[in-house]
Amino acid sequence: MRAPAWLPQPVRRALRVARRYWRVISLRLEKYTAPLRRSWRRSLQVRVVTLTLVATSLLVGTFGWFIADRSADILSSRAQDEVAASLARKEDWAARQLSVHPQAYDAGLPATIADTVNSLYDGEQAGDAGTVVSLRAENYPALRPQTVPPSADTSRLITPELVHAVAGNAKVAWQIRTAEVDGHLTKFLVYGSPVRAPFGHLELYYMVPLTTENAAANQIRTMVLVTGLALVILLSVVAGLVTRLVVNPVRVAARTAQRLSAGLLDQRMKVAGEDDLAMLAAAFNQMAANLQRQIVRLEEMSRLQRRFTSDVSHELRTPLTTVRMAADLIFSERDGFDPAVARSAELLQAELDRFEGLLTDLLEISRFDAGFAALDAEHTDLVPIVQRVVERLTGLAERVGVELELRLPDTPVIAEVDPRRVERVLRNLVGNAVEHGEARPVQITMATDDAAVAITVRDHGIGLKPGEERLVFNRFWRADPSRARQTGGTGLGLSISAEDARLHGGWLEAWGAPGEGSQFRLTLPVRAGDRLVAAPLPLIPRDRTAEVS
Repeated sequence: MRAPAWLPQPVRRALRVARRYWRVISLRLEKYTAPLRRSWRRSLQVRVVTLTLVATSLLVGTFGWFIADRSADILSSRAQDEVAASLARKEDWAARQLSVHPQAYDAGLPATIADTVNSLYDGEQAGDAGTVVSLRAENYPALRPQTVPPSADTSRLITPELVHAVAGNAKVAWQIRTAEVDGHLTKFLVYGSPVRAPFGHLELYYMVPLTTENAAANQIRTMVLVTGLALVILLSVVAGLVTRLVVNPVRVAARTAQRLSAGLLDQRMKVAGEDDLAMLAAAFNQMAANLQRQIVRLEEMSRLQRRFTSDVSHELRTPLTTVRMAADLIFSERDGFDPAVARSAELLQAELDRFEGLLTDLLEISRFDAGFAALDAEHTDLVPIVQRVVERLTGLAERVGVELELRLPDTPVIAEVDPRRVERVLRNLVGNAVEHGEARPVQITMATDDAAVAITVRDHGIGLKPGEERLVFNRFWRADPSRARQTGGTGLGLSISAEDARLHGGWLEAWGAPGEGSQFRLTLPVRAGDRLVAAPLPLIPRDRTAEVS
């Protein structure tokens, strides 16, 4: 995204630099986090343990914060109650000491204030703990404040707000302040209370450090943190162990299923115990055993079927040869027969040709089924092959009134193919187009690129119904069984053509619409063994796409 043109040049330059660094950082983060993201996607155990860790961390953290906060509040409340009670006693005692001075300007009042503060501090017996006692007279500026210990700096502990509440409003007030005492930052609980005197009132400030309470609160927080971490780790370990008990059988089942799909039909899961996982393993093994029996049975039936087809095809060769010799002799002498016998001889010859083609196709199908079909690939120009196929079918096309239109490149199209199989595929495609063309033109188009060669055969006949574009390659399938064949086909041509295309590593695909004809596309790789990605020609005819658009 570009920066707006109205921004100043330095700003745009800074944005470009920021985007560049952001892109680099994003790429590096993506690279470094790829293993973690891969583990998250592929491992159920990692996801369960991570979610358990996050959930327990949030739960334990919230509960620990609540416990620590409540503990700190309880300790603070207890300290406040103790200080408030102690301050009340000190205020009464200080009031009794000051009652002997009816005037604020008595000469002995400053000494009494100093003695009172020292007595209160000594009576606390907590001087080493950092307690500070201060007696002030804000309403009587002539009386200097007295603080014990004298070195304590109370300027940050006794705030103007606290002074206003105690001296101005004559109320007991408190606050928590943090100040540096003896080089250490210490939190103090500061209480202030007015002290009654015959001439008015003074202010007594009692400052107690919360060192013990803070230490106890920190200890509680540390204990809660350590306990929470231990609990989170323990729950994560438990979740990992429990998940492992469930995930391991699933992983074993997945590996066993992969081996079964690879053809290792004897693979089974280990059954241990009588729980749900054991029932799963037993059911999986039973399913695998049933599949193995069915697959073995189907393979045996398929093998017997292929063997039967091959044996029958081979065995029929010998009597067919004898019948062919006799039929050729009869056919050559048909001119001397009466018309009915001569016509029978011609029909016999035609049916024998069709029977011989059927046997040839059955043998070819049996070789494909047995996996014995081999590709005799060589560098071949496909243009002459297409022209040769069209020339051989021109006579048939003229008889049924179909015009064959060629759209071939002007330059040779060289590909590494088996020319015999390619010519057989094209002969089947063009022959079917002529047969179903309904006396309309048939276009044969060829195009190529660096990786593939595509040949399309387009007719404008009866077309295909939805779903029939996959059925046309089935053996002995016909779109309309009531239609008579013009070319004497065997019903195996498209099946063999699809196998020939697959043997090349190519595609043979069909498209059709009722009343709009059909189009077959043969796509072959230019180099044998290459993998096809796209075809140079579309499967749906261009005239059809133009009408739709």
